[in-house]
Amino acid sequence: MRHVSIRYARVAIFIAVALFAVSPLRAQAPSDAPPPAENLAAARELIQVMKATDQFKVLLPSIFQALKQAIVQDRPEVAKDYDTIVPIVTAGAMKRLDAFADVLAQIYARNFSVDELHDLIAFYKSPTGQKLIARQPTIAHESLVAGQQFGQQLVADLRQQID
Repeated sequence: MRHVSIRYARVAIFIAVALFAVSPLRAQAPSDAPPPAENLAAARELIQVMKATDQFKVLLPSIFQALKQAIVQDRPEVAKDYDTIVPIVTAGAMKRLDAFADVLAQIYARNFSVDELHDLIAFYKSPTGQKLIARQPTIAHESLVAGQQFGQQLVADLRQQID
């Protein structure tokens, strides 16, 4: 039983690391200075208008599916562990969505002026912005698939050059 829980832990850790590796949050360390309150209020509105947490909920299954092949690598015992761990990790992520939204708001507040945030809010409220929000899960999923195909082709090219 202990061996199985260690395998679960390894799979869970790998999933967490992989999720954060694809996350835009790791691209730049946050500055120590808090953003101006006016920027933060506008950024929170932007996150709400963008439906960022809803987008995350929709994208999470695609992210897990994209990670599965890299983690499992044709090992049935790991596949079983992965399938067991994913709902647990997903439930944990859902509990932290409000904190995630707050972090996103702080990032936007630090990187955009209040006027720029208002421009973004106006865009996302526009018909084109609403269309982008509606289509974003499909675009993101197709982008993940395209990235996987690109990576597979790159590996095939490298293998051919090495052989």
